[in-house]
Amino acid sequence: MKKLTPDYSVISLGKYTTPEILEVRNKEWILYGKDNDYFQYLIDRYTGSTTNNAIINGISKMIYGRGLSAKDASRRPNAYAQMLSLFKKKDLRKFIFDYKMLGMAAFQVSKIKGVVKEVTHFPMNTLRAGKMNEEGVIENWFYHPKWSEQKQSDVIESIDSFGFGKDTGNEIYVLRPYIAGFDYYTPVDYVGSLPYAFLEQEIADYLINDTINGFSGTRVINFNNGIPDEEKRKQIKKDIDNKTTGAHGLKNIISFNANKESETTIEDIALNDAPSHYEYLSKECRDKLIVGHRVTSPMLIGVRETGGGLGNNADEIKTANLLFDNVVINTYQDQVTEVIADILAINDISLDLYFKTLEPLEFSSGVNPQNDVNMSSDVDLLDTLGEEITDEWELIDESKVDYSTEDALDAEINELNNPKLSVLSKIKQYFASTGAARPNAKSKQDGNTDNYKYKVRYQYAPLSTSANSREFCTKMVNAKKIYRKEDIQMMGTKAVNAGWGPKGASTYDIWLYKGGGDCHHFWMRKTFRSKGTPDAKNPLSEVSVNKAKKDGLKPIVNDSKVAKLPTDMPNNGFLPTNKRFN
Repeated sequence: MKKLTPDYSVISLGKYTTPEILEVRNKEWILYGKDNDYFQYLIDRYTGSTTNNAIINGISKMIYGRGLSAKDASRRPNAYAQMLSLFKKKDLRKFIFDYKMLGMAAFQVSKIKGVVKEVTHFPMNTLRAGKMNEEGVIENWFYHPKWSEQKQSDVIESIDSFGFGKDTGNEIYVLRPYIAGFDYYTPVDYVGSLPYAFLEQEIADYLINDTINGFSGTRVINFNNGIPDEEKRKQIKKDIDNKTTGAHGLKNIISFNANKESETTIEDIALNDAPSHYEYLSKECRDKLIVGHRVTSPMLIGVRETGGGLGNNADEIKTANLLFDNVVINTYQDQVTEVIADILAINDISLDLYFKTLEPLEFSSGVNPQNDVNMSSDVDLLDTLGEEITDEWELIDESKVDYSTEDALDAEINELNNPKLSVLSKIKQYFASTGAARPNAKSKQDGNTDNYKYKVRYQYAPLSTSANSREFCTKMVNAKKIYRKEDIQMMGTKAVNAGWGPKGASTYDIWLYKGGGDCHHFWMRKTFRSKGTPDAKNPLSEVSVNKAKKDGLKPIVNDSKVAKLPTDMPNNGFLPTNKRFN
């Protein structure tokens, strides 16, 4: 009688972590991983591991933040508008998610006559690199929707790499950061922690199956009356399994023995204190994944450690978020913006790109706003507002805003600039798009007479700060920009200096109350006059209000609070319903 031998397999976690990259002679593309589907292995580690899933989701959202912007958007509005039209939010989010989860990401760049007309996300897991040319460059990528199921009869589409296509057609731009020893594909930056993502999934599956099967141990069923033939053994095993096991795991070991003395036995190594053991394994998996992803604090992914109150946790998040943003998130963002800049360069577009910061909470203690980091991420709006003061402008006069004359001057300048426009036309021209910052566009305070063209701008003054100045005041002073009145009023609708509104609200009237209670700044009005013959395209030079009046401009009225320092106002500029901070 044929001797039965045990049939078993051993799972090695290590062999799954480093992908196998294989060049096959009869294939034009480079295989990536077992069954040419290593990307799917990474996707499985994302879907199967709770911690890995949470970290990848959190980091990809932090990278995108509140979206892509440009620091020089106000000076290059047309280029900025083209950038936004080419890189849609949904495609950019997908690209960033692929980059974090798969270690690589791809855009499809569609060109017409050498000009980029559309940029869309392309699923990285569907691409395989073509073989390098003699210079070590990948000239094309191959596409298949599911490489593990690829058949000989399937038609594999080849797509030119970015820069190797024709003037009209599609190209693939693949973000593939350099890692020594990996010429075709880049492993994920958390590759060292992948075994723990796999282990966390295995632990979860085991505990689920154990629960479904009623926490019953493995059973050994012995038949000691001889060993039947193979077909009979299979039938007996099937009948027993159908009657004694569930659908989520077999718990029976069936043994056919010649007699009682030769029956199968199992030596069980007891696991003492099993709950603590599984708790240890779960914590070990979580900790290793946090280290692998370089997360500076578990709190950033919603995991609260034991000990410490809410205040301590807030302090931890504040410090950890700052470190994580500078060491990890900014690196990702820089690499993504470099890709976007390369693509925009085809259309001769150059912008100072950045991602607006996404913070997990507003760090405000409610005690001393001068020293707290209580700024909302809307403070980034300040970078895009305002105009630079150039040498082409001649400063003749400057004075504090006189609210008693401001409104009348508004109306007069607007009438001089647009004598034939109806009220409805003016509304459409100046206020149809209130969400866009247009510091270089016309202001309703711009005007012209028969001799000159005028515009009115404002500057945050004085251009000095103290050691305890708020971040808002520091940014406004350091910018040294001039602003349209519309821009300043728009600031009042955004959380550029959160916490100083009524009852600690995020927004308030910046035009009247500047940096908030006890602030020592005010708005300085600057009226500019064109040099030489009136021409809308000419640079503008500043002129005093008195000279402007002589040329036909009539004064208008503003609120008296505009020229006043909040610290000189009643109640030191604190709003009546605003909580005063001491």
